[in-house]
Amino acid sequence: MDADLVTALRALANPMRLQLLVWLREPERHFPLDEAIADPYEVGICVSHLQAKAGLAQSTVSAYMAELQRAGLVRATRIGKWTHYRRDEARIADLVGTLGRTL
Repeated sequence: MDADLVTALRALANPMRLQLLVWLREPERHFPLDEAIADPYEVGICVSHLQAKAGLAQSTVSAYMAELQRAGLVRATRIGKWTHYRRDEARIADLVGTLGRTL
């Protein structure tokens, strides 16, 4: 079994982590872009905006995003004291392909 696939599936097994990834697919639809300090597609969405949308503690959202990052599903970029996350579309497509070939 592909270890990267297992890691990604574990990260996606949590409903809120999966929801965060879904929200990041269409940032313009789910986040207030007029409040963004960076391009949501090039840099990503700030943890504070993810936290506000999820209604969870910042530490919980940060832990969830770190898990998605370890699974290779998102990329993190620091701007000052803020961390922004965006989906890694190439990695997600590769994992979907691997899942299709595996099952």
